[in-house]
Parts: sequence; structure tokens; C-alpha cells
Amino acid sequence: MAGLDRRAFLSLLGAAALLPTVRPAVARPAVFPPADRELMVPVKGGRIYVRTNGVSAGGRLPVLLLHGGPGGMHSTFHDPLELADERMVVLYDQLDSGRSDHPDDPANWTVPRFADEIDAVAAALGLARFHVLGHSWGATIALEWAARKPATLAGLVLASPFISGKSWIADVTARRAALPADVQAVIDACEGKAPPPQATCDAAAGAFYAAFNRREPLPAMRKAYEAAQNLKLNEKLYVAMNGAGEFTQTGTLKDYDGEPLLARLDGARTLFVIGQYDETRISTVAAFAEQVPGGAEFAVIPGAAHGIFNDRPDESVAVVRGFLRRQDALAQKDAPAAQGTKP
Repeated sequence: MAGLDRRAFLSLLGAAALLPTVRPAVARPAVFPPADRELMVPVKGGRIYVRTNGVSAGGRLPVLLLHGGPGGMHSTFHDPLELADERMVVLYDQLDSGRSDHPDDPANWTVPRFADEIDAVAAALGLARFHVLGHSWGATIALEWAARKPATLAGLVLASPFISGKSWIADVTARRAALPADVQAVIDACEGKAPPPQATCDAAAGAFYAAFNRREPLPAMRKAYEAAQNLKLNEKLYVAMNGAGEFTQTGTLKDYDGEPLLARLDGARTLFVIGQYDETRISTVAAFAEQVPGGAEFAVIPGAAHGIFNDRPDESVAVVRGFLRRQDALAQKDAPAAQGTKP
């Protein structure tokens, strides 16, 4: 949040000045755009599915998108694929997710190993320098990788980020407390020794998701694509690393703390973006942005919950597009000959 302290920022919350001018609404494709290129990339433990769209030229560097979960899939980025009109967009499924191999070995389920996948994808595609955008759990991986200070990193976007188990649960608990009292009572009962029927518990959890996870329905084209590709959440991986649901963490991530890594980022190269009604609160992410040396950029997407690209695609893509263009310009100054891919 360069040049803007948290108090000043919060006083402007919801103001149009926080966002760039949004282009006219983009006509969404009727089908999920097919890949220009697909490949399976070897990583420790197996192979991961990678697909690309678009070409990077004229200083527009590629961008790698890291999906959430753990155990999610690349299809969540149907709207950021619009960025392929000016640069290469790389989507991939993490190991044990989506169309990647599923060795089902918990030894692979560590943040550093997932971060290593970024280097493997870049090497397979011959990327000399590129941007990375991680959403939710994907931001955890992106932060871990970026803290290594790789020379290949041009710009970093941490969208609706999971930075630490402690801060995440604190925010989810605060969001839960904002639900109607009767819904909270059902959630409490579902966590007790004699829970009500599963359908009742699912309905109460659904009220939380509708308020803070995704406020708009999934587009039909995404649902059709996921059905055709047999893409679905790897629940075993999700439970092992996170837990059975959003309200408590019992998996390996409950003790994860990426906050110390924030001090290793470059504020001039980093953007935090979050939904107005996100599961993680604005004040929390604002504090994360302030911990980055030099102060990272920070944007709030009005009207969006955790699924910022699904809820407000035009606004979210516009924020990312503007940031990537600014980072392209900085990269050109750093290395005028950089083209984003090796010959």
C-alpha cells in the first residue's frame, strides 16, 4: 500500500479511487477457452498438467496462475484467461489436483515442494522472466517461492491470500460471528458431540460460503468444462492440509506461518488484492501489505467475496492487468532485452 497508511486506506474503502478505470464489460465466452498448448511436466512425486494461452511479445511478460485449495484446479481461472489477449497465460494443476498425476503420497504435501513446481513449469516452458499470481492457498505457494528471491520473478500478485493458519482462522471466526444468530447456533451444534443431520449442517455452512466465499453462481461454461475434464476438489488432500471445513483447521496448515516471509518481498513488485466480503478481512491483508519492505500495492474489489474473479471478473481482471503492465515497464528498465521466453 505504497504511500497510503492503513487508516487512510480504510477511510477510502469502497471508493472508486481504489480501482483503475474498468473497461466495458467483457463478453464472456460460451465455452471454456481451449488451450493453445498442453503438456505434462515432471516434478518431484509425479507429473503436473500445464496449459498455456496467448503469446508474450513486446515486453508483455508471461503470467503463471496458481489455484487455491489445497486440492483445487486450474478451471477457477476462467476469467483471468482474458489476459491472454496481450501475454502468455499459464495455468496448471498442482500435484494430486485436477488433471495432474495423483500419487496420493502425503510426503509430497508440503508448501516448499509445491513451490518447487513453479520452477519446473518455468523450465519446461523456457520462461526467462514472468509474473506469478496465487489465489488463496495458491498465494501461500507464491509467497513461499517469491521469498526465495528468484531472478525469474517480475511481479507478484497475492490474491485473497492464506498467509498463516492463525490469521486465517481468526478472520473466519470473525466472519462467522457476523452471520445471523440462528445460523451460528447451527454451526456450533454441528461442531458439538451430537450434531444435527448433515443436510442441516451443510445448509448452515452454505450460508457462510454464500456470504464470504462466492457471492455469484459459477458460470455454466466453467461447470461444463469441469464436468467434461472430470475436475473436482481432491478432498483427501484438502482435509489433510486444511481440515474438514473452513471453520477449524486440523491439517498441516494450521501451524503454517508465512508472515516472516513478507519481509523478503519487494514492495515495488508486489500486489495484494482482496474482495470486500472476503473470508480473510481487509484489515488483515492491509497489515500484510504494510509488512512488505517499501509497502506493497493493495486493492479491494467492491462487492466480491473470496472468489474475486468469479464475483467481479471485470474489476478483478482490470486490477491485475494494470499491475502486470506496470511491472512489465519496470522489467524493461531492469533488462531492456527481456522478452519473457528464451530463444
